[in-house]
Amino acid sequence: MSLSEKPYRGRLAPSPTGLLHLGHARTFWTAQERARAKGGTLILRNEDIDSTRFKLEFVSQMIEDLRWFGFEWQEGPDCGGPFAPYNQSERLHLYHAALEKLQAGGFIYPCTCSRKDIRDAASAPNAGDDEVIYPGTCRQNRKSEIVNRKFSWRFRVPDGATISFTDRNCGPQTFVAGQDFGDFVVWRHDDVPAYQLACVVDDAAMQVTEVVRGADLLVSTARQLLLYRALKLASPDFFHCALVLDEKGQRLAKRHDVLSLRALRGQGKTPDKLRRDWAQ
Repeated sequence: MSLSEKPYRGRLAPSPTGLLHLGHARTFWTAQERARAKGGTLILRNEDIDSTRFKLEFVSQMIEDLRWFGFEWQEGPDCGGPFAPYNQSERLHLYHAALEKLQAGGFIYPCTCSRKDIRDAASAPNAGDDEVIYPGTCRQNRKSEIVNRKFSWRFRVPDGATISFTDRNCGPQTFVAGQDFGDFVVWRHDDVPAYQLACVVDDAAMQVTEVVRGADLLVSTARQLLLYRALKLASPDFFHCALVLDEKGQRLAKRHDVLSLRALRGQGKTPDKLRRDWAQ
């Protein structure tokens, strides 16, 4: 039975690296409404492995703000569930196992490049993505040859291969490996899994049937589909939502504190009113 034939399982996957804003709320609300329409299960996953940005106080604030806005989930760090734990910081053994599979399959290589090295050597990012295309500097590296140097593990994309999928909201999507995106990091030099790997491992392990997220992650879906294939995991369906933009036409970020759910609540705004404004 394919994932699409199984009972619907969706997820909310915020990171406690800042206050949730209106853009998060609209995308998450879409996820909840799609789960409700299917009579499915909604999961809350706390993506708390970015130690450089994570703050403990944001976890309780995140859950409080989601509850205030009207979100209801059936599995999560506060209520448990069959696929616990729901904090990524407690799931490192799963990511290590996936990393070992990628190593054994020859899909990844150690990369000693710094961000500055990559910026200096790589081409500019494409219009739909924030990540520059890695020039392949370390593709011939072997772990045994790296001594007393920090390195990340980078996934080797099949240059020229076409990755296609049909998004449930944006329609048919096609990306070319090596042109639209390059080799990407799956394990960071500070010894934690990168977003792409952790996301794939958790969505597969939690049997998520549809991923609802922002349209800025369409290219990330192409990357993740390569990981699903390499790890021999069934991939979910995808639904990418239009982004909420600020008055300058820029997508919202956690630096937009004035549009955080906490700030809006402090201004006396109600969830019902905020949701009605989306339809205008």
